[in-house]
Amino acid sequence: MKKRGLAGRIAVHLTLFFLVAIWTLPTLGLFVSSLRDKDQLITSGWWTALSASSINESGRLGGKDAQVEEDGAFVIRGNLLDESKGSDVKTFSTNVRNPAEFSPGDTATTKQGELTVQADGSYEYVLEEPWERSRGQRVFYETEIPPSFSLQNYREVLAAEGVGQSFVNTLTVAIPSTIIPIAIAAFAAYAFSWMRFPGRQWLFATVVGLMVVPLQMSLIPLLRMYNGIGDIFDVPSKTYVGIWLAHTAFGLPLAVYLLRSYIASLPHEILESARMDGATHFQIFMKLILPLSIPALASFSIFQFLWVWNDLLVALVFLGKGDEQIVLTSKLRELLGSRGDNWEILTASAFVSILVPLMVFFSLQRFFVRGLLAGSVKGG
Repeated sequence: MKKRGLAGRIAVHLTLFFLVAIWTLPTLGLFVSSLRDKDQLITSGWWTALSASSINESGRLGGKDAQVEEDGAFVIRGNLLDESKGSDVKTFSTNVRNPAEFSPGDTATTKQGELTVQADGSYEYVLEEPWERSRGQRVFYETEIPPSFSLQNYREVLAAEGVGQSFVNTLTVAIPSTIIPIAIAAFAAYAFSWMRFPGRQWLFATVVGLMVVPLQMSLIPLLRMYNGIGDIFDVPSKTYVGIWLAHTAFGLPLAVYLLRSYIASLPHEILESARMDGATHFQIFMKLILPLSIPALASFSIFQFLWVWNDLLVALVFLGKGDEQIVLTSKLRELLGSRGDNWEILTASAFVSILVPLMVFFSLQRFFVRGLLAGSVKGG
């Protein structure tokens, strides 16, 4: 029996380790990629970050303005590489079909002359006749770039115009959009759990049924209704109040369902004792239900905040893309360009955007555990 128990514990630990690895490895890869150079990201995966990367490139030698006459020959000198990258030439050729034709230090013979390229990228092109074109001979070469890490991607993201304001805008959206549905859902969950009124079960079934309605299907009707109310009361559209109400509407069904399930499972004797002492429903809710429901409230707060913080669609529909309203997800999408340019900053953008959700998660996780312990002590 002891051997079976030990084997079971080992199996559980191995399974947990496997699940943690599945979730951790992509995040680790994203972080490593955010510190790498654009050229390295294009040519190799993050798992090769500690080894040199090989890149096939092409360039042109100097033209007629770069040539000098020496001992009756015409010589063009220069360097193919960007010295700031610290890369080396592995092979080179003037033929695109065979870029690995020559090694550094070899001399390639062309129709016009002889080309020698060194490992550091320096070249010497010796011609019998003067080069008449402004553009030089095209050369194809393979470089080896040593592993390097920098914060350039993060600097580009954080230094982009409007990122700071979009960060504030996202907080302005996320905090009320988390607090409002939790407050409403907590009162509703208590009512569905411990109060008796006509149609309670049917109303709760209706609320639960709203969870199956896709968000995309409800956006247009909700926006039309919102704009119609705005026209009646002559208030501007694309405001924070509108997106707060939208996120509240989308988050309430799940919040009511989760909180109702938790509140209904609380010990019935505690509430009966409070009623015998003359406590009202509001007093019971504020002094007993809320303290005992901290785990459920913290759990839904994490879900709702993460959903609102990472939201793009609802923000575009109800808030727009003005400088004073654009959220962080929409701003980071704009940094990528209309055709995906500068996509290498996407990795750094991802870590910039998850910084606040991680802080919220770990802070509420502490309250979550504290709430569980407090409830167990009171229940005992």
